[in-house]
Amino acid sequence: MTAEPKQVIVLRKDLGMRKGKMIAQGAHASMAVLLQYRSVALEDDASADRVVLEMTAAMKAWLDGRFTKIAVSVNSEAELVEVHERAMAAGLPCALIRDAGKTEFGGVPTLTACAVGPAMPDEIDPITGALKLL
Repeated sequence: MTAEPKQVIVLRKDLGMRKGKMIAQGAHASMAVLLQYRSVALEDDASADRVVLEMTAAMKAWLDGRFTKIAVSVNSEAELVEVHERAMAAGLPCALIRDAGKTEFGGVPTLTACAVGPAMPDEIDPITGALKLL
């Protein structure tokens, strides 16, 4: 069986987020990877309603396949930032989410989640493989 691409969503457990908030932050991270990865508006107009998403082969395979996602946790902002930095250094598609703090966190913008991939397991696992499942 050949390996299939996956995405790993990393969430901070130390914040005590409600489950719904955690899901929302993970969803933001998952979507942000695709939307931030070399997406280009088809028109120079800020009101353009179409974008072109440039994708890696793993991203395309992921979208054409099962959308495999794995949720894991870290226990601090520093750990979350480290995962994101390692993913960036490895050249993997990734996104770091900063919540505005309007519903939780007392109005303070707070780093809550990141997503790594879609990419192949042999690329993602060295970065996220040791993290505990959520």
